[in-house]
Amino acid sequence: MNTNISNDTDPTAPSSVTFAQAFRLWLKLGFLGFGGPAAQIALMHRELVEERRWISERRFLHALNYCMLLPGPEAQQLATYMGWLLHRTWGGIVAGTLFFLPGLVFLILLSWIYIAFGDVPLVAGLFYGIKPAITAVVVHAVQRIGSRVLKNGFMWAIAAAAFVAIFGMNVPFPFIVGGAALLGFLGGRYLPEKFQLGGGGHGASNKSWGPALIDDDTPTPAHAVFRWPRLARVLAAGALLWAVPMGVLLTVLGWEHTLTQMGWFFTKAALLTFGGAYAVLPYLYQGVISNYGWLTPTQMIDGLALGEANPGPLIMVVAFIGFVGGYVQALFGPELQFAAGALAAVLVTWFTFLPSFIFILAGGPFVESTHGNLKFTAPLTAITASVVGVILNLAVFFAYHVLWPTGLEGAIEWPSALLAIAAAVALLKFKRNVMQVIAVSALAGLLLQTFVL
Repeated sequence: MNTNISNDTDPTAPSSVTFAQAFRLWLKLGFLGFGGPAAQIALMHRELVEERRWISERRFLHALNYCMLLPGPEAQQLATYMGWLLHRTWGGIVAGTLFFLPGLVFLILLSWIYIAFGDVPLVAGLFYGIKPAITAVVVHAVQRIGSRVLKNGFMWAIAAAAFVAIFGMNVPFPFIVGGAALLGFLGGRYLPEKFQLGGGGHGASNKSWGPALIDDDTPTPAHAVFRWPRLARVLAAGALLWAVPMGVLLTVLGWEHTLTQMGWFFTKAALLTFGGAYAVLPYLYQGVISNYGWLTPTQMIDGLALGEANPGPLIMVVAFIGFVGGYVQALFGPELQFAAGALAAVLVTWFTFLPSFIFILAGGPFVESTHGNLKFTAPLTAITASVVGVILNLAVFFAYHVLWPTGLEGAIEWPSALLAIAAAVALLKFKRNVMQVIAVSALAGLLLQTFVL
């Protein structure tokens, strides 16, 4: 059976999709998932809805709206949902895992090259140009999320309060999220018109692409029907999959060991990623830099650069944090630094992505039972507004360390400042792709380090 059915040449839907066909597609998406969630969702839409017609447009957007409500990487969660809808639990597990597995392998190798050879002039020159570009990328994230959510004075006030709280008062990120959620809950009750956020399909249109295997009126598959016993089994399995590795870490290494602390810290981080990966980055740098000292500010910026240049969700930057933390601390001795870093990277990836699988496998049947447009609730709208202020603080943090590397009492790093401005103009005015901006900035940094500085 040819799964690449064109709307212009064949009006019929595919009769079936084998597990092997789906496996090949999920693996392909895992290697091609560059450019952030919008690009990844657009790629899935083209493959699943437009070309292969495995899923109808409405069913695709219905699942996407649910994923947008959840903490965690929405594109990876959407892949998990699609895989589950097509091929039950194992289909969801395979789709969600293959979505980030290639990126995990690449990032472990890139992290090793970075930490082992970062002082080599070639590598140092590339990162000299990448760091200002990343500062511009974070500013671009502020603009992109802000334009979507800051629709009235209440949202602007929440964003401003979040910025003041984290920048001026050093309030922990979870408290900011909790306060915003409380404001959203109250606002939803007393000022509902101010706390409603319009949706959107990440660029997906309302165009009909022809009949699909799972179409608008296709009955819910038997495995996707909501049942309380199944929900209980999924939640119990998820709790066990979290408790067993955490219990082993506690028993063998103890609570204070770096790997145990990483498991606990990234479990909390996984539950706070409302608004995308950029929203949780402030929480990450508060923890890994200020509280634990696993990374330096410069390494955090470099890790974000590697995450942007890697396939898969941007939250995969956690693998870089884990690798560098495990490698530098030589958890298993100086002769096993790579093994320590790789194990830490895999460990933090496990604790970061496990909740996403549970959310989809547990909540998917409920979503399939509604078939209405799920919208952001008022608390989530307020949280997203607070995220804008938090990410603005992150941009200030990055700019400080990139433009004044010796501190504010020192001179500004003018080449870095000019590179940051050029990157911001390319992103905001000319709408260039993030990967293109990072690549050009890296080349410019190498040329500056080689011939000018």
